[in-house]
Amino acid sequence: MTNLTLALDAMGGDFGPRITVPASLQALRLNPLLKIVLVGDKTLIDEYIASAEPAIKRRIEIKHTTEVVAMSDRPVHALRNRKQSSMRLAIELVRDGKAQACLSAGNTGALMAMSKVLLKTLPGIDRPALVSCLPAVNNTPVYLLDLGANISCDSETLFQFAVMGSVLCETVDKTVSPKVALLNVGIEEIKGNDQVQQAGQLLQQIPQINYTGFIEGDEIYSGNVDVIVCDGFVGNITLKTSEGIARLLIHQLKKSLSDGFFVKLLAKIIAPRIRSLLNQMNPDHYNGASLIGLRGIVVKSHGCADEAAFLQAITLAVTEAQRRLPQMIEDRLESILLDINS
Repeated sequence: MTNLTLALDAMGGDFGPRITVPASLQALRLNPLLKIVLVGDKTLIDEYIASAEPAIKRRIEIKHTTEVVAMSDRPVHALRNRKQSSMRLAIELVRDGKAQACLSAGNTGALMAMSKVLLKTLPGIDRPALVSCLPAVNNTPVYLLDLGANISCDSETLFQFAVMGSVLCETVDKTVSPKVALLNVGIEEIKGNDQVQQAGQLLQQIPQINYTGFIEGDEIYSGNVDVIVCDGFVGNITLKTSEGIARLLIHQLKKSLSDGFFVKLLAKIIAPRIRSLLNQMNPDHYNGASLIGLRGIVVKSHGCADEAAFLQAITLAVTEAQRRLPQMIEDRLESILLDINS
């Protein structure tokens, strides 16, 4: 393992430095080879690193700026008018080779626009996709993309997402020949719109991708596939609905375990198992969505992430940088395109 530098938008998200900086300190304690560049208001950042250990402080660099991309900023406005923002400067550090990955909890649309313009897409990729993992019944993650970066997609774009998702799963989880499916309104070949049907036909012709066909929404968490592909409109609604259901189940479980003396006693006896179950259900455990298809690594955290959830996103960014995810996607896509054209 070699030294690695992460550029972090310290001002992004609902809580800014109050969450991003303590999570960064924790990441530095866990990984002695990690260095973090905190981009944001130095006065605010200094408040949270003042009591950190000297050895930790030596691996922190602060790039000062007071400009922030607001959550209400439109992507084009942010791209044109937030050139000294913490988000943009963090991405520029990746572009300039001064950091191997970038992380922000800020405005998703602005992050997408800035990343695409500053970092460019990989050869053969038209649009980057936002991807994250969800829990499955067999305790292995299932990757879902796109999560909102591209509201509508043609068949070629969905095909590219499938290739990138497959390589991501292979690279991060070391899954051999991951199973890839297209999210659809039915599993029959005649179901779905033209884009989904045509994407399925394209994937059937590529032996390097283990395409298993269509999958319906009720099978997302079955563990039967490793990668699920859809457009950003469907993906974003699916993700947000899943998170809402998970939080409802956690709330109901906690409530039921607090009703009555014997239930409380039983809850104390099996407390470790309950905590493990709640952690698996908690959406924060899976925080961190990757903007893949770019020439650099960009990870998006939930804007409302707490310290533990933000640490999860940092860990994801570090893992992708260590395993050179963009290069892996580029190499695999080049191989597939050569086979198609030969």
